[in-house]
Amino acid sequence: MHLTHIALDHLSIATTNMRHQRRAPDVSDLLPSVRARGILVPLLVRPAADEGSDTPEAYGIVAGRRRYFAAKIVATETGTTPEIPCAVMEPGDDADAIEASLIENLARRDPDEMTQYETFVKLVKQGRDVAEIAATFGLTETAVKQRLALGNLLPKIREAYRRDEIEADTVRHLTLASKAQQTEWLALLEDPESFAPRGQQLKAWLFGGQSIAASAALFPLDSYPGQIVTDLFGEGGYFADSDLFWQHQKAAIAERRETYLAKGWPDVVVLEPGQSFHLWDHEKTPKRKGGKVYIQITARGEVAIHEGYLSRQEAQKARRKASGEAEETQPARARPERPEKSAALQTYLDLHRHAAVRTRLLDHPQIALRLMLAHAVSGSFLWKVEPEPQRAGRDDIAQSLAASPAQAAFASRRAALRTLLGLSEDEGAIAGHGTADIEAVFTALLEVSDEDVLRVAACIMAETLAVGTPLIDVLGQHLSVDLRAVWQPDDTFFELLRDKRVTRAMLAEVAGDTVAQGNQAATLSVHKQVIRDCLDGRNGRAAEPDWLPRWLEFPARNYL
Repeated sequence: MHLTHIALDHLSIATTNMRHQRRAPDVSDLLPSVRARGILVPLLVRPAADEGSDTPEAYGIVAGRRRYFAAKIVATETGTTPEIPCAVMEPGDDADAIEASLIENLARRDPDEMTQYETFVKLVKQGRDVAEIAATFGLTETAVKQRLALGNLLPKIREAYRRDEIEADTVRHLTLASKAQQTEWLALLEDPESFAPRGQQLKAWLFGGQSIAASAALFPLDSYPGQIVTDLFGEGGYFADSDLFWQHQKAAIAERRETYLAKGWPDVVVLEPGQSFHLWDHEKTPKRKGGKVYIQITARGEVAIHEGYLSRQEAQKARRKASGEAEETQPARARPERPEKSAALQTYLDLHRHAAVRTRLLDHPQIALRLMLAHAVSGSFLWKVEPEPQRAGRDDIAQSLAASPAQAAFASRRAALRTLLGLSEDEGAIAGHGTADIEAVFTALLEVSDEDVLRVAACIMAETLAVGTPLIDVLGQHLSVDLRAVWQPDDTFFELLRDKRVTRAMLAEVAGDTVAQGNQAATLSVHKQVIRDCLDGRNGRAAEPDWLPRWLEFPARNYL
């Protein structure tokens, strides 16, 4: 990997970036900093030739998508094409790029299970096996398999799960359902007058009882000797004798298998009833290249036929054979060595060490304070601290805030504390830094004075102070905050004034009741102009430079 600067128009989002197909992100929190200082933290990129591009100077962004979109907005505003600092990966390894993107997003915020599924599937296609994916991301192999099993779901169900419209235990049961069962369940979910079973009720609906639908039969129903019970409306029906159904169904499956073999398919694999066919663990392979047919049978007798597939291991072996490579020339993937401690032993040791350390910590409150701040900076499995994003929602408000002396003073003092803690020179928040190593931050705090520790604590508390809450009013009064020192009415403030009743009251404050009465019938724009003249001492008006709207006082007051 090497560092360089790359023109913005030579960059695009890499297909290996886990969020490359998502809509443009909200970057309002980054724009003021990018406008003022540009991009300070390098983007992680790879040559676009690895993405299939013919442009030699193009690069795909693996990590740093939000910084890229912020830079594009600023470039449009300024009419320039800036060069962006980038860390260029070595070419050729898609799997490393996918891992880098997912790891960056894991450090920033937990991706949802569907995002992990999509990324893990890409890694499997790049040759990673379940054990390697688990080792890379610190997950169990079972957890990785659970994410990959989401590929058995219909796209509508996956999207509903992503939007939290379906519970996790319901989705787990649906991964074992056939496509027909999923379609039937989805219809129930979307029908406001129907009941879609969930959780354990769904499990019973999928696997309980032997009410096998007539539509599941591979054999012709007119030749079936048993009874088929229909409902009162004559729509569909089910087999009264499940044993007789299975006898005929298995015979029909065996006949279907022989038909496929007669057509030249190399093999037809009949799965056991209830056994799932995992698409993520198989590759689409035509019959002429050895593809097999898989016949999947659900516990409810439904049959799904998957034509032209090989397991990934078989497909890789077939490709090596086709290319003339000997089996023994393929280097075996390094498997993780068996650890000296079992998982249960490691849990035992961890719990006893933890109990001893936390009890001793009670005797050292100064160290505990430093440890608490390290957690607030870096986070942990149990800590999640987020700075107030100060989302403006409009560019003019964001620009006004960026120009505020209070904002500049805060950023300057925070930068000194970042240096104190050994953090990067990025202008971002200290709290919830995420990428900072918690042990390194804690060590840095141990080496500074109590006074500096309190300065860090004050900064973190200030960063995480929520906007628009009553607590701001309480603090402003207690700290005797006077906004006259850090705020002056700007164009954005006057643009946002839309109520003549308010501007008339403001006019009385800055120019007196006589002027306000004389302009009572004037337009809103005239009110604003007279207020501006009074503040600046123009057009014969007496200057009122210290005027402050009631809304910005502590406590705040209204005009109406």
